Amino acid sequence: MPDKTEDIELTLLLEAIYRKYHYDFRDYAMASIKRRLKQACAYFECETYSQLQDLILHDESVFPRMLSYLTVQVSEMFRDPSYFLALREKVLPHLHTYPSLKVWIAGCSTGEELYSLAILFREEGLEDRTMFYATDINTEALKKAEAGVFAMDRIPLFTENHRKSGGKTSLSDYYTAAYGAAVFDKTLRQKTVFSDHSLVSDAVFAEMHFISCRNVLIYFSRELQNRAFHLFTESLAHRGFLGLGSKENINFSKYRDAFQDFSRVDRIYQKV
Repeated sequence: MPDKTEDIELTLLLEAIYRKYHYDFRDYAMASIKRRLKQACAYFECETYSQLQDLILHDESVFPRMLSYLTVQVSEMFRDPSYFLALREKVLPHLHTYPSLKVWIAGCSTGEELYSLAILFREEGLEDRTMFYATDINTEALKKAEAGVFAMDRIPLFTENHRKSGGKTSLSDYYTAAYGAAVFDKTLRQKTVFSDHSLVSDAVFAEMHFISCRNVLIYFSRELQNRAFHLFTESLAHRGFLGLGSKENINFSKYRDAFQDFSRVDRIYQKV
């Protein structure tokens, strides 16, 4: 009985969030949502989901802080270096054939993936012809992405990842160290549009040549994954590329036939 009551409370909490704040987590993978909301309950000193619901409905200052629990913000620059090496060696030669490019980083979080791609495109001579679109549902994360400031203790890992990805320069060429933080060169984001966008509820907004959406779909139910793949299919130009996370693939999606494997091991697909 307690588990059933908890499930009812969870359903009502997610419905309340949707109705009041228009963020839709109702079809996210429940095991992940439960784990994160239990952390939120502990932080806000709530014993039940119902108490948490009462808090967010009557104190609007609480929800932005709670959103950080509902949206995953764990990333690193050049995460999975083999993926970026595959982009460098296999995908970018195709993108070189276009006079102008649009790249969408869907679920950009605090910007690690954006800066990785901006550096990669600069090193491969594609930066000048590329417009980047960095989107996320968490506006606080977007602010951090736009600032481009990362703790110095994260830089050794970022540097090693960059080297393994085939980096042609030193990562230190792209940031200035100050007060225990690395401030990345603002020119890396001079052709970037930062915007809140939900894969759950928002529509196509431009035609893209490359979409990178990594380690986001693992938190979605199958239904939401299909909605996201529909968005990507509609957004990509003919022969455009889609990059997913190392634990994600399109094989069980109803949009599988819209793509062919381009680099299977690196989860890179090409629209057919």
